[in-house]
Amino acid sequence: MASLFLLLLNLMLNNFAATNSLSSSSSLSCHNHIFSSNRVFTSCTHLPSLEAHLHWNYTPSLARVSIAYRAKQVPKGWIAWAINPTSSGMVGSQALVAFRTSNGTMRVYTTAIASYNPSMLPAQISLPVSNISTEYVGNEMIIYAAVGPLLNGSVVNHVWQAGASVSSNIPQIHSTSPPHLQSMGTINFLSQFYCLKNETRNRERERT
Repeated sequence: MASLFLLLLNLMLNNFAATNSLSSSSSLSCHNHIFSSNRVFTSCTHLPSLEAHLHWNYTPSLARVSIAYRAKQVPKGWIAWAINPTSSGMVGSQALVAFRTSNGTMRVYTTAIASYNPSMLPAQISLPVSNISTEYVGNEMIIYAAVGPLLNGSVVNHVWQAGASVSSNIPQIHSTSPPHLQSMGTINFLSQFYCLKNETRNRERERT
């Protein structure tokens, strides 16, 4: 009986260590990432699906956010990040889409997701967007943009997505597997300072 108890305890401790290690790894991947052109973002979070991260700088006086959305992707695929200003989920979201074109260059543009079968063609969206660009570095596609003023302030419903193929420079339909259907949530650009603040606190605790 005692040996069974010790075995179960050992399994629990190993599981806790693995979970803690994964969380720490995700945090470090978020906090320690180095962007090109000396871009620096004060806040970031590891998103719970599609191997994606969101980095940002939020300016409360302007209700404006500068973001870097990055996600693992193969060269022939595409990525997207969006804000839904009127609801939650995919339909109604105002998206930024990036992919590698047929000539090998990266392309990024805005598109409105009006249905479950969107055109994915370039289109004007309801949110002001500026400084939009993209790059493909280290098996990750990255979208940069400044968005705002945001109608609902710092709290937004956001959606992120990825697809495996692009045809005639148009992103094709994405998978309907659970990670793709779960890639949405609510984020507060003022309160969610996961990586930078938490890592700073941890280092301060270690010094005391």
